[in-house]
Formats: sequence, structure tokens, C-alpha cells
Amino acid sequence: MNSMNMKKFIIILIVFMSVKTNSQTSTVIIPNEQDSRVITTGVPFLLIASDARAASMGDMGVATSVDTYSQFWNPSKYVFSETKSGFGLSYTPYLSKLVNDISLGNLTYFNRINERSAFAVSLRYFSLGEIEIIQDEFSQALIEKPNELTMDVSYSLRLADQFSMGVALRYLRSDLRIQAVDETAKAASSYAVDISAYYQGEEQTYGDVDGRWRAGMIIQNLGPKIKYDESGSETFLPTNLKVGAGFDFLLDQYNKVSVTAEVAKLLVPTPPVIGREYNFTDINDNGVYDEGIDELDGLASNDYIIYEGQDPNVDFMSGVFQSFSDAPGGFSEELKEFTWALGTEYVYDDSFALRAGYFNESEDKGARKFLALGAGFKFSGTRVDLSYLFSASKVPSPLENTLRFSLTFDFGSNSYLEY
Repeated sequence: MNSMNMKKFIIILIVFMSVKTNSQTSTVIIPNEQDSRVITTGVPFLLIASDARAASMGDMGVATSVDTYSQFWNPSKYVFSETKSGFGLSYTPYLSKLVNDISLGNLTYFNRINERSAFAVSLRYFSLGEIEIIQDEFSQALIEKPNELTMDVSYSLRLADQFSMGVALRYLRSDLRIQAVDETAKAASSYAVDISAYYQGEEQTYGDVDGRWRAGMIIQNLGPKIKYDESGSETFLPTNLKVGAGFDFLLDQYNKVSVTAEVAKLLVPTPPVIGREYNFTDINDNGVYDEGIDELDGLASNDYIIYEGQDPNVDFMSGVFQSFSDAPGGFSEELKEFTWALGTEYVYDDSFALRAGYFNESEDKGARKFLALGAGFKFSGTRVDLSYLFSASKVPSPLENTLRFSLTFDFGSNSYLEY
């Protein structure tokens, strides 16, 4: 082999080895095996049913008949109230198996202005109890009381004999940071809007049964993200869509049985599947990483990369629309993000009630499943409601075996005739 041919051979060999080496080195994104499919938001106490009647029917109220606590579920219902006005207070223990000073309280007042309109105001206060902080053995114990609250005002208008709409404005304040630990800590705040609609049909005869249909919908907590500190990231509010329908079986002038079904979905982006990018040696030279065959050579980048799904770092309105199509698992996972509830209520002469309900959430989205029972009693304008929750999930519920209590005062009963 002469020198010219030798040079050509060496050049071809170098080119071949370079191409071969490039074909064996590639990158792959490996997803995080601990990835969670649960959607998390700020101020999650807004998802807790605070009144006993709604809680005893499986945390539902968007399509049930009107009561004083409709402010939280569907303020559009107030224009169908036969009572002129009402005031209610409720108490819900939280984590009662572990502590006795965490609870959710609710105060609500409504007033039906006239035949076609009504307004309401309410306050919800979530107390996380007392936290004792001792910085060292010589310091006196400091007591902190973290809490969250909302203040609401709503207005509802009857647009037709059987149909109404309403809007509620909400101020939110979350004071969870401990000032004794961080002197710069301050409460986070935001605001939100609820938009609702309600339909209540006239009494009709269906075969041998007299009854009426009910339906409702609401978009809750539609507002800007909440920011807990200046350097921290913003968190979505628990924007929620609820739709429901029900039927009242009017057995006679004293006895009524109601059956209601509701579905709900958080209008918040689904967490994407996150992964890291690695270099790997493609042993079988097929251009694809084969676990157990190809060899990982270390991180190609320190950054986390979206493996499946969409970027959740969007504004709250974009998040609402994105929430319907961003689940990494596609349409089947989107369906899992809907919760559903079934509830029933028996009422005798508007003075005594028995209730039961069931709530269900997908195992992959939080696994809240529970059965609830309750009862109500009315004495000349004063109503007492109780509910009790039994968890049906493998995941313990903070409200398990919890007795909720509501006290309501009606003013101007039978001021309007609706039924």
C-alpha cells in the first residue's frame, strides 16, 4: 500500500469512527417515578363544606333547594326563598382525631329584596389552632394563631319565573406564615368571583307522582393567583366548576323526598410529568433508550423538563381553559378529575329532615370517598342541622367521624309563595 492509499484509508477510518461514535451517544428524558397526579391549590379550605345540610348530602348544594347557606354553593337560589331573610352560623371540627383546636366557622346572612332579587353576605374563618414556639431554653414561649378567612357579598336576580343568575365577590386572606420565625412574614391575599345560575321548575304531575325539577351550575373562586411571600411562586386559587340536577318527589302536602346528583371539576392546570435529561450510550444503535440494555452516562442538564403534559405556569384565565385538555394521561385522565356526589333528603312538614349522601373522587386525584348522614329540626323559625361523615377511602379523611353543626334563624317566614 503506497503512501497516498494509506492516507485515504486513515481519513476514511477517522470519519467512520466519528460517525459510529455519534450514533452511539444520545440523550433521553426519564420521568420522575414519584410523580403525583393530584392537583394542589392555595387556600384549600375553600373546598370544605362548612354547613351541616350540604355536608350530610355528600358535599353538594349547587342544585339543592334554597337555604341560608346557599351563598357558598349557589347564591342564585336566594330569589326562590319563601323566607324574607335568614341568618346562619355553622361549626366544623377539622382533624378532630388529632387535635381539638382546628376548625372552620361560617356566618351567613341573606335578604330577599323583592320578588326578583336578593343579596347575601358571609364570613368563613378557618383556624389552625395555637402553635407554641420556643426559640431557646431561656426564651418565653410565643403563641401563634395561623388562620385563613374569606368575606363574600353576592347579588342574585330572577331573569324568568323559573330561572335566576347570581354573582358573588370574595376577598381572601391567608395568614399561615409564622412571624416569630420570620419577621418579614405577612398575610397573603387575593380576590375572586363566583358566577352561578339556577333553575327550579313548577310542580307537575308525572304519572302518579307530583314533583319538580331543579338544576344549577357555578364557577367558583375565579381570580388571580395568591402569593404567600415576595420571593415565592404564585399558587392558583381552587377555581371550581360545579353542575347538578335534582328532582323533588312531592308525596303529599307534608312529605317530600329529594334526590340530587352533582359533578365538579377544578379549573386548574394538571401537574405535568417532570423528568431529567440524561446522556446514554446506545448499545444496540437503534436510537432509542432501552432500559437494561443501554447505559446511562450522567445528566445532560440540571434542569427539570416537562416529559408529558403542559406548562402550568400560566395566568389564572389561561389555566381555566388549559385545565380541560392538559392532563398527561389524555382524555381518560381528564375524566378522573371530575368528582361526583349523590344525595337525598326527606322532609316532613318543613320541620324535620333526614339526609344521606355519597362523595367520590378518583384514587389518582386525591381519593376522597365518604358517606355522610344527617338530620335537621325546625322550631318556630329556628333550625338546627347536624351531619356525620364516614370515610370510605384508604386515605384517612381529616373530617372522618366529624360531627358538623349548623344553627339557622329565619325572619319573615312565608313572605313569598314559591311552591
